[in-house]
Amino acid sequence: MKHLHHILVVDDDEGITSLLCDYLGKFGFQTHAAAHGDAMQQVLSTHPIDLVVLDLQLPGKDGLTLATELRSHSRIPIVMLTARGTPIDRVIGLEMGADDYMCKPFEPRELVARINTVLRRTKGTAQDDAIDVTRTDLICFDGWKLSRSQRRLTTPDGLVVPLSNAEYQLLHTFLKAPRRLLTRDQLMAQARGRAMESVERSIDLLVSRLRHKLQDDPRAPHMIKTVRGEGYLLDAKLVQGQSSWAH
Repeated sequence: MKHLHHILVVDDDEGITSLLCDYLGKFGFQTHAAAHGDAMQQVLSTHPIDLVVLDLQLPGKDGLTLATELRSHSRIPIVMLTARGTPIDRVIGLEMGADDYMCKPFEPRELVARINTVLRRTKGTAQDDAIDVTRTDLICFDGWKLSRSQRRLTTPDGLVVPLSNAEYQLLHTFLKAPRRLLTRDQLMAQARGRAMESVERSIDLLVSRLRHKLQDDPRAPHMIKTVRGEGYLLDAKLVQGQSSWAH
């Protein structure tokens, strides 16, 4: 049986919200609406939402704040809507946790296409409550262990692998969103001010270095995978480890 995706549209313009919900319904989506942050939280707590379409300008908490709060505890995909379309606005939106970004006015059919694309990219992650890596010290993935407090990476054989600050930040970024596509914009935004230049090639070189540390064959990587023309994803299952290390 085909899964019926639940889409939450958060916009304070009732006309736009109604039109979007009706339109998305024609493409087989189960839609929900919210006009502000409190209503959004209410829907999220009562329905299995697969993706949030989030307007940037809202009464009370704005879309960026809501995206940040949602991303702090959930990997539900976010498509952000805004009337502002400058490159810096797009980068900020991605930095706050959005998976895609559309400028108003837009063609509803394009929004459907983007929603479907994001859902394919993030398949299995929206309701997959792995572990919150920001609330645990020891993170285990595919036999590897990373201590956040000591910034120490250990191989499945128990050997300690040294990481530079930039390599640690990149690995930590991947671990916060396992099996989720991260664009170069998102990786650059996460690395801002953290020993990484904001150019695409620096991200590619850093991924290459991290793959080497993780013994991930660059010709056929099984852990950090390249999504051609779009970005990278960490294909690993996370497990919460013990709170302390044996010495």
